[in-house]
This record gives sequence, C-alpha cells and structure tokens, in this order.
Amino acid sequence: MRNGPAGTREEAAAALERALQLSHELLQLADTGEAERVISLDAERLSLIKSARHALTPMNEKDRAVLREIADLNARSLGRMEHRFRAKCRDMDMLAAGRRALRAYSNHRP
Repeated sequence: MRNGPAGTREEAAAALERALQLSHELLQLADTGEAERVISLDAERLSLIKSARHALTPMNEKDRAVLREIADLNARSLGRMEHRFRAKCRDMDMLAAGRRALRAYSNHRP
C-alpha cells in the first residue's frame, strides 16, 4: 500500500495501473465470500487512487479510461457481492422456514 502521493506522472500512472489490477482481483474475489481480503484490497486500491490524484492533474484521456474501467469493475464487483448477499439471505430464510416447520410438526406424531 502506498503511503504518500505519487511524485511524478509516471508514478501516478503506475499507481493507477496497479489499482486496475486490484480491481480485476476484487471482481474475482467478489464471488468467494472472502470479506476480509476484499476489504484489504479495496483499501489498498483506494490508497493508490488517492496517491495518483494530484500528479494526474490535468488528467489525460488514457488516465480517464483507466479510471472508467476501475469504476466499471467496481460496479460489477458490488453487483456480484450483492447477489451473493441476497442468495445467503434466501438460504437463511429457507433454513428458518424449515426450522419453524420442524418445530410445528415435531409434536404431531402418529
């Protein structure tokens, strides 16, 4: 993780490229449920983007394209994580319904 701002435009561009790599990793991790790893990589990515912010002013089209791709990958990752969360909620609802049914019918023995 980067500690301070990127000094040169080249360092800032490298930081953005690393942030893009992390975004691809996050997209893959979004389906695994490794929340701690996702949080760690997301924090590292944020740090890289913040470190590049001042050195890339004004921003050229290539830098904008990298940021757009990072934003797109982020949105896709969030979508996958939300889908996984909803699936877990459905599983928990089904489990709760099963437990209620088990309790309701456990007293009715032939």
